[in-house]
Formats: sequence, C-alpha cells, structure tokens
Amino acid sequence: MKKIFIITGEYSGDKHAADVVREILKVKPDVQIEAVGGKNLESTGIKLFSNHDKMSAVGLGFNIIVNHIILGKKIADYLIKEYKPDLVLLVDYGGFNLNIAKVLKRAGLKIFYYIPPQIWASRKWRIKTVKKYIDKVITIFPFETQMYKDNGIDVEFAGHPLVNQLPKLNNKREFLEKNNIDLTKKLISIFPGSRIFEIKNLLKIFLEAAKIIEKKIPNVEFVVCQAPTIKDEQIKKIIPANIKILKNCNYELLAYSDFLILASGTVALEAALYQTPMIISYKGPELFYLIYLLVRCIKRVSLPNIITNKDIIPELVQHKANPGIIAKSVMEVLTDSTKYAEIKSELASVNKLLTDKNSAKETAKILLANI
Repeated sequence: MKKIFIITGEYSGDKHAADVVREILKVKPDVQIEAVGGKNLESTGIKLFSNHDKMSAVGLGFNIIVNHIILGKKIADYLIKEYKPDLVLLVDYGGFNLNIAKVLKRAGLKIFYYIPPQIWASRKWRIKTVKKYIDKVITIFPFETQMYKDNGIDVEFAGHPLVNQLPKLNNKREFLEKNNIDLTKKLISIFPGSRIFEIKNLLKIFLEAAKIIEKKIPNVEFVVCQAPTIKDEQIKKIIPANIKILKNCNYELLAYSDFLILASGTVALEAALYQTPMIISYKGPELFYLIYLLVRCIKRVSLPNIITNKDIIPELVQHKANPGIIAKSVMEVLTDSTKYAEIKSELASVNKLLTDKNSAKETAKILLANI
C-alpha cells in the first residue's frame, strides 16, 4: 500500500490539501494518507497525526518557536522511524515546512511542495533551500513557475485552487434581504483580517475611514466580515451598533459588495475573481515593516496587482494606512462610474492569467504519478 503524508499549518492550506486528498482517493482509494491539518483534512476521513492547535499556539514568539521545534521533531521521528511514507507533501506554511524538509530529505524521504513559499515576493535566497531539499515544486501562479525552472528546480504548474473553489453566486437580492441590508444603498464590506492583532489595529482604522465616507456619501452601508478565527467578544466591543457583523458569508460579501476595504492577503485575489473593486490596506509594527522593506523582492503587495503587473487597486500600506487616505481612495472610485468600470474590467484579466486548470486534480495527478 502506497503512503502519503501531508503537512499544513493553517486554515487555507488545510482546505487546499483536503481538496487534493479527495481527488487522490477518487482515483486511488487504497492510498494511505495521514496529515498534520485541521477540520477540512479531517473531514476527508484520513487520520490526523496532529491538528493545527499546536501549529498556531497563542503566546510570545519564543513560545511558538519552541512549539514548532517540538512538533517538528515528533513529526520527523514518526515519518522516519514508523510511518515511512512514499511521499511527503508540504502545503504552504513556508517557515515551518522548509525547516522540516531539511530533516526529512536528509533521511531519504521524497518531498513535494504544493503552494510553495512566495519567494518571488521576499527572501529570494530561500530558493537555495528549495533546490536542495524539495524534489518537486507544484506552483499555483504561472509567473513563479518560470522562476523555479530558471533555477534548475523540478516544477509543474497546477493552476490556482481559488479558480475552481470559489462558488458561483447569483442571489444578491436574496442575500441582502436575508441579512437586512438596504438594497438602495451601496454596500461596502470591511475584511479586517483573521488575526487578533489585525482586529485590534486595522479594524479601528477601517472604522474611522467608514465614518468619514458616511459623512460624504450618505447612501452607503457598511458590513464587517468576521473571520472564523476571531471570537465574538473580540470584535463586538470594537464595532459600533450601527454596523452589521456577518460571519460565514465571506464569498457572498466579496461577490455582492459594491466596494471592499481589505487587509492584505489571499482575500484580495478572491475579490478580484469576483471582479469587485477594492482597496488593500495593512499596518504592522514599524520594526517588522522595516525588515519587510529589506527582504522584499517586488514593490507591489496585493496579488491582483502582482499577477497583472499593474497598479489596478490602491495599496495603502503602513503610513498610508490611515482613515483619511483610505476614505479618499474609496470615494474616488465609488463616485466615478468610469473609474469604477475600468477597475472591474482590469480585474477580469486576473482570472484569465490564472488559467482554468483544476488545481486539486492536477496536483493529485502529479502525486499519484510519483508514488
């Protein structure tokens, strides 16, 4: 019996890996698969060696590092001495996965990496680690595939998982009525992020921007999208009573909103695939930002702009992440129908550039051909 072991570190990787597992089991149901993952991988019926609770322990950075070292050793010992898989699939979560790849490769295990670290964006020197310890890279962006090829790394492009994962939505009126959202007003949805740090810092900035916009454009309604990782009590005390908080409807808000205020991340790509105009804004500790400036390889931060190599959507980072600038950027688009239409048209090109490949199926095919 062939064996695969999958290592993920957070919700998105868990979700993408679960889709790959389902595709593998459709074709070859007798493959034994175990994983480090969350609820999505668990729902496929495979055995979890460990769940994400140990990957994302709350505490100081030092505690998290120690946690990762202990868990990494447990995983390595299990794979090398007991499970002995035919292939290990790393999914996203670069810091942890690149470190454990070194140990596993030295022990002679075959290592594949799906959704590799964004080396093209920052810390380009990590490509040397990938070349030394990863047998095959499975990419999700067409532009990064060439980068790996140029460095002599075995690579295949599988397509981006979001292209086929995003639900097709066409019940806007029903959704708005169900959630008591005024159909006559422009809906602006705020996505403040999935980490408590972002809620404490970014959300306050976004809400101040919302106040400014409401004074200038009265026919708008704001909704805050609450991430599943954020507890009710962590967000309700920050948001005023006149702004709705919605959970478990990310896609509907991304698709049906007239405009979006987003913390930087994959959510911007999801919004682009729905062709919804947006601004991206993010602010972190000054020291971390200075380090980022030193290690980054490209100046753009949002995936729609990076993929198209254009400045389609405003990127308001660090010192530009203030209520006045955010409000001005939103109003400039919302009050200019020509500009609004141009942005929607530009966002349509993102989908074309990502291709229509089914990423999970392509990845499963690659894995099965190599065990």
